[in-house]
Amino acid sequence: MDGDSPTPRGRLHGFSINRLIPNVLTLAALCSGLTAIRFALQGEMRLAVIAIIVAAIFDALDGRVARRLGVTSRFGAELDSLSDFLCFGVAPALVLYLASLKDGGALGWVVTLMFPICSALRLARFNTALVSDTPPPPAWTGSYFTGVPAPAGALLALIPLMMSFEIEAAWPRHALVVGAVLVVVGGLMVSRLPTYSFKKGRVPRHLVLPSLLGAALVMGVLASAPWIAGSLIGLVYVALIPFSWAAYRRQAAQDRQAAANSAEVVSLRAVDSGPPPQG
Repeated sequence: MDGDSPTPRGRLHGFSINRLIPNVLTLAALCSGLTAIRFALQGEMRLAVIAIIVAAIFDALDGRVARRLGVTSRFGAELDSLSDFLCFGVAPALVLYLASLKDGGALGWVVTLMFPICSALRLARFNTALVSDTPPPPAWTGSYFTGVPAPAGALLALIPLMMSFEIEAAWPRHALVVGAVLVVVGGLMVSRLPTYSFKKGRVPRHLVLPSLLGAALVMGVLASAPWIAGSLIGLVYVALIPFSWAAYRRQAAQDRQAAANSAEVVSLRAVDSGPPPQG
C-alpha cells in the first residue's frame, strides 16, 4: 500500500452516551427503591418515603428522556418493569409492614404480600400488551391507563404513613387503616378502570396562566406542609377516577357510533353501485 494514500478513519464502536442516559435514570430509581428499604429497616420512615418519591421522579423521567432522544429499546422497557416492581411494589409494602402492619401478625404479613403481587400482575399485563399481536387501540386511549399505575399506587398506599408524620393521632398508622388502604390500592392497580394519563395532556392557551398560578400554589403548600399536601394530591387523584371512567366510556361510545355510521355508509354505497336491473 502506497504510504501517501490516506488511511481509513477508525470507527467508533459501542453505544452512544445518549442511549445510556434513560437506563442510568432507571438504575437511579432502582437504587432509590432499595435505599427506601434500608431506611425503613433503620426506622427512618420519613427518609424511606422520600426515597420512594425520588424513585417515582426518576421513573417519570427515564421514559420521557428515552422518547425525546429516540433511544427506546426492549431492554430499557424490561429494566424499567423490574425497577417498578421493586420500587413501587416491594419497597412500599415493606415500609408499611415495618411501620405498622407488623402489629397485625400473620394477617398483616398476608396483606403486605398482596400488594407486590398486585404490582407484579399489573406489570405483567402491561408487558403482555406491549408484545401483543392484536390491532393497536385508537390513539385517544393513550390518554388513559388501565388501572392505577404502579408509581401512583405506591404513593397512594403511603398516604396513611405520610399523614401520620403531621397528625399526632395514632389512627393513621393503625394496622387496620394501613391494611385497608393497601388492599384498596392493590385492587385499583389490577382493575380495568381507565385512569387519566397526564403524559399527553395539553393545557388550553387561555388556561396557561391559571395553571402556572395553581402549580405555584401547590408548590407553596408542598414546601410548608409536604406530607399533608402529598396526601391531598393523592386523594384528588383518587377523586378523578370516576371522571376518567366517564370520559373513557363517552369517547368509546362515540367511536362505536362513528364505526356504525361508517359501516352503514359503506353498505349503502355497495347497494347503489350494484348491477343495473335487467330489462
